[in-house]
Amino acid sequence: MITATPRPAAPPHALLTPSFSVRTARPDEAAALATLSLPFVRSGALRERPVSLYAAQAADFQVLEGPDGTLEGCVGMRAYPEGGEGAGPAGVVYNFCVAEHQQGSGAGAGLLRAVLAMARARSLDALFTATTGGGGLFLRYGFTPTTADLAPRSWARSLDPRRNARVLVRTW
Repeated sequence: MITATPRPAAPPHALLTPSFSVRTARPDEAAALATLSLPFVRSGALRERPVSLYAAQAADFQVLEGPDGTLEGCVGMRAYPEGGEGAGPAGVVYNFCVAEHQQGSGAGAGLLRAVLAMARARSLDALFTATTGGGGLFLRYGFTPTTADLAPRSWARSLDPRRNARVLVRTW
């Protein structure tokens, strides 16, 4: 009989190369955030945002920083005091992107785990996102399809119906 000693759970960013780190963005990185997002804007996966907005909302963003200081991925998470239809506090994940050469490396999963930890730390009842893609990563992390009616109203009103995005939610 062969037995194995249980191993402790992997740390939140275990899939990331050890030389990468996830941290909060700084306002002076606004141009880098816009540059990182540009290929996704061109493909239609993300809405275009001005550099000034990235600067003003830098604290919303978690970034994946390479060993040379290059930003290799980012994701924004904004908290709202209440969700739709009178629900409790909720958050919205937005502008989620990973540099092409890092896709498939676990970088996106590391960023998403960081955002989920932030949402739990802020005692949010739900976390919403809208995706024009398949949303596979979100679905693997417990998000499910929902309607915009349950999301924070101001965010739901900002969705462009021409983008035909699918709204997903993760609750605890």
